[in-house]
Order: sequence, then structure tokens, then C-alpha cells
Amino acid sequence: MRDRPGDAAPNAGNHVCDRAAVVHALSLGCVLFGTWLLLSGHYDPLLIGLGLASCATVVYFTHRMDVIDHEGHPVHLTWRGAVYWPWLMAEIGKANIDVARRILTPGRSISPTLLRIRATQATDLGRVIFANSITLTPGTVSVDVGEGEILVHALSRDGADELARGEMDRRVTRMAGGD
Repeated sequence: MRDRPGDAAPNAGNHVCDRAAVVHALSLGCVLFGTWLLLSGHYDPLLIGLGLASCATVVYFTHRMDVIDHEGHPVHLTWRGAVYWPWLMAEIGKANIDVARRILTPGRSISPTLLRIRATQATDLGRVIFANSITLTPGTVSVDVGEGEILVHALSRDGADELARGEMDRRVTRMAGGD
């Protein structure tokens, strides 16, 4: 309701949220239907129609019950991840070589280190991706995730210094939509 003439309608400006909700619901429906189609193995028109109807019903009710969250099905990360994941795979490869050299070369320094790394991600999903990326990289393990920081155990001081430079943090923040 409008309080005074000229006041905006209460839902004015929500078209962006509504559009995002529709895209999110459609992508969720497509993922559900694709999964159903792959798992069922039935390609008869009647069964495909019933599968579509059941997926649409599930999406409708979950949306109506407000149990779909934006981070539970992160469609917004799809294209940004296409840049991040290859970079992460290269970092994992380099870290594998570094850890193998430290193990196989006598006298190579192994200096276990605990450090707190700043996490600049705006969402819980972004911080989880950052913490998991750290753990996926050989020689480092995320020990604790807090608000704005992650406690990390590194196999060497070199690995800790590399992580402290913040390149992974910046890349995850960019992928998760913070930059």
C-alpha cells in the first residue's frame, strides 16, 4: 500500500530479485530433470512428461516453502568457475611437485607452520570454497574457518608465505562475486 501520493509501490524494485529467483528455479528444475532422466533411463514420452511434471512440482513447492537458498544451488558461480578451476588445478599440480621434492630430497626444509589467513569472501559459500581450495592444495590444510579468517597448517614456511600473499583469496573472492 502507498502511504502518500507519489510513494513507490511496496514491491517496486524487486523485479531484479524476481528475475534471479526465476533463473534460479529454472536452473534447479533443469538439474533435477537432468538427474531424473539420467537415473531413470526411461525415454518414453509419457514418462518424460511425468518426470518433467514431478520436477516442476518439487521446484514449485520448495520455492513456495522458501527452502531454496541462493548458495544451495550456486548457478552464479558457473561461468566464473571456468576461470578459477583451471588455475586451482595448476596450483595443485605445483604444490604436488613441491611436496614430492620435499619428501624425496634430503635436507629440503619441512617447517610446519600455523598461520591465520585473511578471508575476504562476502558469503559463507565463498569462505567454504576458499577453505576447501586451501585443503585441496597439497602441503596446506584448513584447520578452522572463522569470520574473516582461516587458520591454516602449512607443511613449509614457503607454502605459508605463498598463501599469505593472497592470490588464492583474491581469485576466490572474484569467483564468488565479491570483486
